[in-house]
Amino acid sequence: MATSVSDFIIDRLIAWGLHHWYGYPGDGIGGFDGAMGRAQKQGKNFTYIRPTHEEEAAFMATAHAKFTGEVGVCVATSGPGALHLLNGLYDAKGDNTPVVAIIGQQARVSLGTEFQQEINLERTFSDVAVFVQTVTTPMHAQFVIDKAVRMAKAYRGPAVVILPADVQTLDMEEPTAEHFVSRTGVGYAEDRLCPDDTALAQAAAVLNAGQKVAMLVGQGAIGATDEVLAVAQRLGAGICTALLGKQVVPGDIDYHTQQLGLLGSRPSYDMMQDCDTLLMVGTNFPYGEFLPPTGNARAVQLDLSPRHLGARYPTEVNLWGDAKTTLAALLPRLDQHDLDWQNTIAEQMREWDEENDRIALAEASPVNPRRVFTSLNDRLPDNAIITCDAGSTADWYGFHIKLGRNQMGNLSGRMASMLAAMPYAIAAKFAHPQRPVVCTIGDGAFQMLGMNGLLTVKRHWQQWDSPTFIVMVLDNGDLNQVSWEMRIAGDPRWDTAQLVEPMDYAGYAELLGFKGIRVEDPADIDAAWDQAFAADRPVVLSVKTDANTPPLPAHITLEQAGGLAKSLLTGDPAIARVINQSVRSGAARLFERVRNKLNE
Repeated sequence: MATSVSDFIIDRLIAWGLHHWYGYPGDGIGGFDGAMGRAQKQGKNFTYIRPTHEEEAAFMATAHAKFTGEVGVCVATSGPGALHLLNGLYDAKGDNTPVVAIIGQQARVSLGTEFQQEINLERTFSDVAVFVQTVTTPMHAQFVIDKAVRMAKAYRGPAVVILPADVQTLDMEEPTAEHFVSRTGVGYAEDRLCPDDTALAQAAAVLNAGQKVAMLVGQGAIGATDEVLAVAQRLGAGICTALLGKQVVPGDIDYHTQQLGLLGSRPSYDMMQDCDTLLMVGTNFPYGEFLPPTGNARAVQLDLSPRHLGARYPTEVNLWGDAKTTLAALLPRLDQHDLDWQNTIAEQMREWDEENDRIALAEASPVNPRRVFTSLNDRLPDNAIITCDAGSTADWYGFHIKLGRNQMGNLSGRMASMLAAMPYAIAAKFAHPQRPVVCTIGDGAFQMLGMNGLLTVKRHWQQWDSPTFIVMVLDNGDLNQVSWEMRIAGDPRWDTAQLVEPMDYAGYAELLGFKGIRVEDPADIDAAWDQAFAADRPVVLSVKTDANTPPLPAHITLEQAGGLAKSLLTGDPAIARVINQSVRSGAARLFERVRNKLNE
């Protein structure tokens, strides 16, 4: 029997199979911190990683869950430490990721008294959490921990356990069989759900009637690659993926048009506009302008979260179930379609790839960022994990990285939170220490918290089975994604907001004992990646890239063209370079519309 409430919680998390915890100490969680120290000395089966900031801890817990399928765990103290978790926990909420947060609180007698670092944590976390509860007594601890883990897993979101400082050190009490007391156990409910025969028959009828079937696949289909491909082959369908679902469909599948949306391909957009039938699998893709026009396509949606069903497009049949089980049950009901539509999509994708490759080779000042990613794509090891940030690295990741069947890639999705790439990469390396990990990050995000993450790498990297951990910094001196969003919205970019302070990123790596590589000539990119993957220690690869290379969507609207024309007319400081580099980078379609707007 555990001796204290904190001892019990540690043992209980381990019993649930949760062995990687990310946290930051403080007196509000001091009793739990002390118990973790004792448990570590006793050789208990868990690893506690302390990054440099609670925000990183929450992102690491989210990333751990994404890269393992397990529940992530993060730990923080009361007050400001607790508040620092919010961004990472909202990332978990937005991307349907199970995380349990253990958070300290001031002693029970102080609650409501405006004591130092005492805030109403239940109210604070009530929006982000699928479950939030304060542990009030030792007997209460068992129920709260068990329900938090079970709720996080079942509802795929963050659950928050609040531990008052005095409760943390109380002697644990086994829940007794008495009034008001709940007794709980360890164990998940089975989530391999499948719709009934009637729903499957209705879905099959819609899909069998289609002549031009498009599939939109998201992260809910991770683990169901074979089933997704089998259904696509039976339906003669093309497949496009949401950004979080990129790893579901191997990049060498010729009818996989990669992403849909602002970071997507032209074949993905065209397929959605031309299809007569849409099958959505495990995705909550939010951008309606990229989905088929209303009335153009009959639609079937499959998702394990019933709240997502029918929420983005007027679906005719909704299937509540997990992707793997449901697609396997649906497949025998589907008729074999001819492959003419699928082959047409594959040909369009080949043409798009050729165009993208040409654009990546366009001259830039000094380095075209697209070229950095095409070179990486050619060199990614078969078992690599890649992360990217929410800035322009996400554009180039979406446009140019094609993941293989054994590779993984991820980022902050619905939250699109800046700085997530580094904690994601670190958590990936802790979860899979034998695999090469590549973090692609912009200079703005690196300066925000990414550089702090390298201190965590410095502390732990020699424990990893493989030293390959590469941080590629796009050094363009600009908060680039926002600069382009300003331009498209019709506002000129302004230096005060957008400039990033120059920094020697490779030199910083060398200060920490890592390998630093600098690239300012496109001819050096391939060799730099080769050096980075061959290094015997972590690497920071700093590439001086052109901030004026446009991360524009494949489909250009008149409103976007008009916004860019307005921003250029009203004093964008980089107007000449923007126009020159955009034309070089294949944006002739955009600037034809810009010229029309300028002439109006």
